[in-house]
Amino acid sequence: MRAAARAPRLPPTAGAGALRPGVLLLRGMRVGLYGGTFDPAHAGHGHVASTALRRLRLDRILWLVSPQNPLKAPHAGQSLGERLIGARSHAAGPSMRVSDFEAKIGARFTLDTVRAFKARYRGVHFVWIMGADGLGGFHRWRGWAQILREIPIAVVARPGFGLRSRFSTAARRFASARLPMSAGPRLAVAHPPAWIYLDAPLNFSSSTALRGPRGAQTDAHR
Repeated sequence: MRAAARAPRLPPTAGAGALRPGVLLLRGMRVGLYGGTFDPAHAGHGHVASTALRRLRLDRILWLVSPQNPLKAPHAGQSLGERLIGARSHAAGPSMRVSDFEAKIGARFTLDTVRAFKARYRGVHFVWIMGADGLGGFHRWRGWAQILREIPIAVVARPGFGLRSRFSTAARRFASARLPMSAGPRLAVAHPPAWIYLDAPLNFSSSTALRGPRGAQTDAHR
C-alpha cells in the first residue's frame, strides 16, 4: 500500500536558492503551510486560511500551489500560473503569501515539501493547514503517518465533511494526538504528532462546483 511506504527525502544536491518560497521566514515565527491544487481557488480556501491564521495565532500562512495532485487524474484545468493568480486573489492581507515552491523543487508529495521547509528554515515553527475534506482522505496520501509525525496539523471545518473527517482512518489512528480547540494558539510549538479540529462558521464555496461536471469526476480520484 502506497501510504505505508517510506517516502524518500529530497536529494541533498538541491541548492539553497531552489528552497526559497519567496517570503522571508525568521527563527521563532509560527507559519502555516496551506497546500493544494486550488483549481480554482475560491472563498472557501480563503476562509480556511483566515480561520487558521486567527485561531492558531500564526505569523504567516504560505499558500503552496501544487503543480499536480498525485491523487487526481490529469485534466485540462487551469495552468499553474492561472492557479497562482487565483490563489493570490483569495490570500487576503499581509500575513498571507502564495508560492510555487513545490514546482521549483520538483516535489510531488506533501512529506517532501514539509521536510524541505524544515531543513531550510530551522527554528521556524510550521503547521500544516487543511480543510476537513482533506482529512477524510488523508490516509491515501503518501507517507501520511510520517507527515503527522513531522509536523502539527490543523483541520478547519468544511461543509459536509464534519463526521466523515473526524471518524476517518487518520483521525482514529491518531486520536490520542488530537488537541482541544483551546490549544490552537500553541499548536505550532507542539511536538508532533499533534493535530486539532477547528469548528468554524462554514463557507460553502467549492472547487468542484466551480469546475462543473468535469470537476465532480476529477475529485473522485482524491
